[in-house]
Amino acid sequence: MSAERNSPSGIPVAPVYRPEDADINYRRNLGEPGEWPYTRGVQPTMYRGRLWTMRQYAGFGTAAETNSRFKHLLAAGQTGLSVAFDLPTQMGIDSDSPRALGEVGRAGVAIDTVEDMHELFADIPLDKVSTSMTINATASTLLAMYIVVAEERGIARDKLNGTVQNDILKEYIARGTYV
Repeated sequence: MSAERNSPSGIPVAPVYRPEDADINYRRNLGEPGEWPYTRGVQPTMYRGRLWTMRQYAGFGTAAETNSRFKHLLAAGQTGLSVAFDLPTQMGIDSDSPRALGEVGRAGVAIDTVEDMHELFADIPLDKVSTSMTINATASTLLAMYIVVAEERGIARDKLNGTVQNDILKEYIARGTYV
């Protein structure tokens, strides 16, 4: 077997790459695991010291129905939550609007108010569970609601963990679900 091979594009590929093989400043461009710029992971010991967050994309119907599902997933060993929002929520359309007819709670959870967000995360320790929200166009609104829920429970913002997808170009180009 040859020590070097070519990629499907004809580019030579070595069997192993080391820092000295790249024309970069190793500390600045790569760094160590757990150190800036985090290209090698955010944990110094990587998954051996802390397993990655395990979360299933979930959300349907009402906030109460999705809350029940979240609790089931957490009880089954899931370590984080990934919220699927319905199309009206993604587009910033109120569930009562005629434009939302037939779409409310269909492919995700319907969230219109802070009260809905309270119901969605009822009895879930937001300071102990990482939450991911794939929401895009209305990301700032839903994130603000999430923060309000936490603060009204006495949880400081710096105790919250998770991610918010806010890729408006993807929505505009690929889906058409922009506000």
